[in-house]
Amino acid sequence: MEGGHQSADKTEFTECWRRSIQSPYIMRLALSAGIGGLLFGYDTGVISGALLYIRDDFDQVDKKTWLQETIVSMAVAGAIIGAAFGGWMNDKLGRKKTILMADVVFFLGALVMAVAPAPWVIIIGRILVGLGVGMASMTAPLYISEASPAKIRGALVGINSFLVTGGQFLSYLINLAFTRAPGTWRWMLGVAGIPALVQFILMLSLPESPRWLYRQSKEAEAKQILSRIYPPNEVEEEIKVMHESIESEKAEEGLIGQTLGQKLKGALANKVIRRALYAGIAVQVAQQFVGINTVMYYSPTIVQFAGIASNSTALALSLVTSGLNAVGSILSMIFIDRFGRRKLMLVSLIGIIVCLIALSVTFSIAAHHSPAISNKDTLSFGANSTCQAYTKAPNFSSWDCMQCLQAECAFCSSSIGEFHPGACLASSKTIRGVCRENHRVWFSQGCPSKIGILAVALLGLYIISYSPGMGTVPWVLNSEIYPLKFRGLGGGIAAVFNWCANLIVSESFLSMTKSLGSSGAFLLFAGFSLAGLVAIYMLVPETKGLQFEEVEKLLEKGFKPFPFDKKKEDNKVKEKELKQQGLV
Repeated sequence: MEGGHQSADKTEFTECWRRSIQSPYIMRLALSAGIGGLLFGYDTGVISGALLYIRDDFDQVDKKTWLQETIVSMAVAGAIIGAAFGGWMNDKLGRKKTILMADVVFFLGALVMAVAPAPWVIIIGRILVGLGVGMASMTAPLYISEASPAKIRGALVGINSFLVTGGQFLSYLINLAFTRAPGTWRWMLGVAGIPALVQFILMLSLPESPRWLYRQSKEAEAKQILSRIYPPNEVEEEIKVMHESIESEKAEEGLIGQTLGQKLKGALANKVIRRALYAGIAVQVAQQFVGINTVMYYSPTIVQFAGIASNSTALALSLVTSGLNAVGSILSMIFIDRFGRRKLMLVSLIGIIVCLIALSVTFSIAAHHSPAISNKDTLSFGANSTCQAYTKAPNFSSWDCMQCLQAECAFCSSSIGEFHPGACLASSKTIRGVCRENHRVWFSQGCPSKIGILAVALLGLYIISYSPGMGTVPWVLNSEIYPLKFRGLGGGIAAVFNWCANLIVSESFLSMTKSLGSSGAFLLFAGFSLAGLVAIYMLVPETKGLQFEEVEKLLEKGFKPFPFDKKKEDNKVKEKELKQQGLV
């Protein structure tokens, strides 16, 4: 927020800790609103494990890749709508009411999924959950940002991102807890309603954003809330700065208009807002096109691609990646106000690119060393069990496990061991049962590989590269880069782009893997990450420690990175020379 005029280079995580101890109310606001991030994270993580068991219960889901992608991505489609309406609701109804409505919709979606009798009902529940997540994903960081002193704003908004990763970690724990319970996936999806209910109850006792209240001419209420956030000697200064800022915005709004269409037109006509949107949209789209949600939505499936067949083992290993994600978000809270938003994102992207290329190479090596198909072993299961594509292939004698899976069949490992030639069989529950009865391992998502653990380790490095930078910073940046009158609208537009990118990636990942292979898919994401690195370097300025008004002035001047800022540097040199000559 506007208060606090100390230099940005002194803003550290320790300051956040000190201020929170002095005023526990700040942390209460941040944690309560941050449960919106927990909902986001839980939904992202829980579907990855639940999908394994939904496939077991519904044959049509198991056999149709597009149906699996639809179950996963319909929450994202709902989030696009939720984010779009969330921007308007934030400006019209306030931050608090938007969060409360998001909780109600999310809770209903969790109930629908828990009792779903068919895949299409699960999809309806996923859409409802997505609506709630979309509204909460942009509102929670906005609410926290407007109730935070400027020097610790990054760390406090980072709490929301920490709870996103915490929700993902919690979802894997819940998934593991219910792997042997009757109903498995129904419990996994239904439990999601509990944090929504908890947040609804907590938010009832919390106030509206002080900036939004002041904007609605409720100065007394805003001042009362600020007095619980700031030391007494800073409250009046904060009120003064807020008053000047909002009066200026009201004067400009009189020229623009107040309807959604007028606001949108006014935003696009304003160079400050356009530059803010360029930066905000760039980081949100880049966050998704590095492929993170393919890892979180399909983490157990990717582990199975790496040759680890057991559902429970895949979930356990996925727990490691989600735990690292939570650790990374803590690192972000520590460093975001010390090293800045821009630097964290750039370093994060470099790490992501290296990890994605390494993953691509690892999966390529694994694919070229998959076990061969034994014709004798395959026929021993009977003609009705044999993969039809295998029997009709003219070169079946050269087939290996990877070719068998690409033909939408399954690999039943050898009785001697997983890495020896095995059988290529039709993919069905009955035949899978026969394979397992013979004390063999059934592979339908990936082939046995001696370097599967290496792939899991690289996934962990990818997560720890992503989480502190690209995982947290885009939401922090979008909560502070827009002027107040356009903050809900700007954040909503950027969030819609985020969820649209998320939808494209999550809806296409399994199909992309099928057509390009796991190696090709990760290499493609490395290319997207490189494009994101260039876009962020060119478009995103540093905003650490700045008051909202200072961010606006920064955008007014325009931002040019090295070496395009040469003119600016030349002016500084000339000014220095003139000072030395005593002419300035």
